Amino acid sequence: MARPLGYWMLVLHTHIPYVLTHGKAPHGTDWLSEGLVECYLPLCDLTERLQKHGIAARYTISFTPILQEQLADPEFQAEACAYLDAKRAAAEDDMRTFVQQGERWKAGLAYLWRAYFEAQQSLYTQLNGDLLGAFRRFQDAGLIEIATSAATHGYLPLIGRDECVRAQVLLGVQTYQKHFGRAPRGFWLPECAYRPAYRWLPPVAQEVLPATERAGIEQFLSQAGVGYFFVDTHMLSGGMPLGTYWDRFPALRQIYEQFAAHYRVEPTERTPYRAYRVPASAPLAVFARDPASTIQVWSGEHGYPGDARYLEFHKMHYPSRLRYWRVSENKADLGAKQLYAPYDAFDAVQAHAEHFVHLLKQTLWSHYQATGAPGVMVSMYDTELFGHWWREGPEWLYLVIRRLATDPDIEMLTGSEYLERFPPEEVLFLPEGSWGEGGSHYIWLNEDTLWVWDALYRAERRFLALLHRCCERAEWMPYLQQLARELLLAQASDWTFLITTGTARDYAEARVRDHLRRFEGIATLIEQLAEGMEPEPALFALYQESQQRDTPFAGLDVGLWAG
Repeated sequence: MARPLGYWMLVLHTHIPYVLTHGKAPHGTDWLSEGLVECYLPLCDLTERLQKHGIAARYTISFTPILQEQLADPEFQAEACAYLDAKRAAAEDDMRTFVQQGERWKAGLAYLWRAYFEAQQSLYTQLNGDLLGAFRRFQDAGLIEIATSAATHGYLPLIGRDECVRAQVLLGVQTYQKHFGRAPRGFWLPECAYRPAYRWLPPVAQEVLPATERAGIEQFLSQAGVGYFFVDTHMLSGGMPLGTYWDRFPALRQIYEQFAAHYRVEPTERTPYRAYRVPASAPLAVFARDPASTIQVWSGEHGYPGDARYLEFHKMHYPSRLRYWRVSENKADLGAKQLYAPYDAFDAVQAHAEHFVHLLKQTLWSHYQATGAPGVMVSMYDTELFGHWWREGPEWLYLVIRRLATDPDIEMLTGSEYLERFPPEEVLFLPEGSWGEGGSHYIWLNEDTLWVWDALYRAERRFLALLHRCCERAEWMPYLQQLARELLLAQASDWTFLITTGTARDYAEARVRDHLRRFEGIATLIEQLAEGMEPEPALFALYQESQQRDTPFAGLDVGLWAG
């Protein structure tokens, strides 16, 4: 077989924060049901369709541990079935309403919605609700590769204590082993956020968390047996994020000044079309996101999802909340949206699949001409883009992968497959940064989120002190385990992200405060037990509520924090 011009690595990051309620007041379970029905089941379906044609999908996909736990939860599986029943019924109601109103085109679209939900329901039934089992079988058959991530998607560079970073990483590996029956090779850093080793002073709560020598993120990954991870393109230069972010928020400037004081690195241009080695105690590789394919797929303004023929995300019919309109030429005016035409959207998907394959060839050919060696394009996307935000996205993925399967110029490879063929030789120093706006931590650390980090740093200190004091008492272990769960859930990067972007600020603030409230109550309960006091009934009731409501990571090993 002739050597191709290059290789394409499709990387999908799959994450939804903890939203299960276990009989309590809902706090976002529909996010999980929408992800399942609109994204994960279609991805499972397209992988099976490709397999029937003798094609290995060969994408690399991460499932965050907290999402793994939710998808495997029997209560969620029951909720998902109820959600599908409700959606199918809503489509039928719309169909009858539109027929009565003489809107036959809309009635036809409602019929398609009903058929879609019936198909997803049939697939979920065939899987017995075990979506993770389906992806495990795909991986075992060599069709795809599954990566893991930090336990609750904690923003690792800003977590205060190394013990807490280590626990996020190790629990991520353990949870993966539980659900997929093997050790993971790949690891998705939440928000692609990285920090090297240096003496670190937190941006707040410095009286409880003084300056300490911190390990680099790569050291935790290496110790956990991880083989590779991903960063954003700008991280390859070795420099620091610049712009107005330092001026906006002094606490952010302080962190990067600490980094700059420790590392004097001249920015260096490096290609994103190869893997690099990262200094660590065990072999560890890093891939960088390709910028060319990112904007073409991600951008609603300049990329494929913004095409006028695709289904409009923001306009819904009520009460069904189903969508019947297309993006249209006037993107800004929801009132001017025209009805969706499925065949026009199908034509767009075909054209955009062809265009994307051409873009891959063009980019890899340019790299080959410049270097004389085939490169690898690493296209990194949130899985939820395909089907939720971009309705036609799963079909586009199917067409792209099917075209590449017969194209001699480009070969799809998973992360491990590429590294087996091309072990990286060049050692790369990584600066501090993320894939957030400006390349820094600003989206997660700013004026609006500083209170979150203050509370988290104090909670970390209190938890580690209680762990050290009480870990020898087996009868107190359930309390320590639940305390650890509340801390992990409060550490999720989603809350600070949503606070900053304003998309669900009230909800995110309430979630942080709720987890911290339960954490503080359980911590006080443990302290009372340690002092030989009769625990307050209200605190014990709070612990029981927490134990019923927040249930991920059964059998949680608090020794993960002890190293």
